[in-house]
Amino acid sequence: MRILVTGASGFLGSSVVPDLVGRGHEVVALARSATAASAVTALGAEVQRADLDDPAALDAAFSESKADALVNLASLGFGHATTIVAAAEEAGIERAVLISTTAIFTSLPAASRTVRIAAEDAIRASGLRWTIVRPTMIYGRPGDRNVARLLTFVRRSPVVPLPGGGHRLIQPVHVDDLAWFIATAIEADAAVGRSYDVAGPEPLTLRQIVEAAGRVVGRRPRLVSLPLGPTIAAVRAYERLATKPRLKVEQVLRLNEDKTFDIGAAMSLGYAPRSFDEGVEREAALLR
Repeated sequence: MRILVTGASGFLGSSVVPDLVGRGHEVVALARSATAASAVTALGAEVQRADLDDPAALDAAFSESKADALVNLASLGFGHATTIVAAAEEAGIERAVLISTTAIFTSLPAASRTVRIAAEDAIRASGLRWTIVRPTMIYGRPGDRNVARLLTFVRRSPVVPLPGGGHRLIQPVHVDDLAWFIATAIEADAAVGRSYDVAGPEPLTLRQIVEAAGRVVGRRPRLVSLPLGPTIAAVRAYERLATKPRLKVEQVLRLNEDKTFDIGAAMSLGYAPRSFDEGVEREAALLR
């Protein structure tokens, strides 16, 4: 199969593209810059230059790719879904796997939630043979925005604050397990017209995740529960003062929502995710 991949130069793309290439597929990667083009070439993909913000160029790039299928890793949270769907349909690409997120299930008034839900609606209403994949929090290699930061913090700090006590549940997914599922979904007729929540094998509390991170870096930090209200007030003040805040109120609030998902549908395609203990140990080794 000849597969066009958007978002191939990102964190997830660096696992998805090699998996697709390893299965014998021809991969054409959309790139908007020379840096992105160089990155995807190193992964074994051909390059098609275009920008999601330029619909005309996107239409041309999709057509010129001569692809049989689309794997869209680019975020659906910026309003590009209808443009991507239209470009695929115009190019005669029928099969598509598009990555959404389990964050659409949040009860918080997140700004991107409405955009992402509308994106999924547009995909379902299209003429594509679509599959929607919704990963939960992704981790597994240096460069992830979650566990890599936690490992670095736990290695350096004797104390780890837990807003709200750290008792809420999280179900992180390893990037390579997610990449395997995406590559499997694009090949599977059974996945057409289906949406899949893709997470780790079991939910863990934030406390358990921090403790696991401590074990793999050889530390046993003191876990300190922080009352949620004052923590939110402090983070809100920090957000107002910081030019580029590394922590936002929405992130703290998300830590205090249970994020657990049924992965039975994904397992019906052979999905068998590794344990968090195994995944975080491997990530810690890579960071070392």
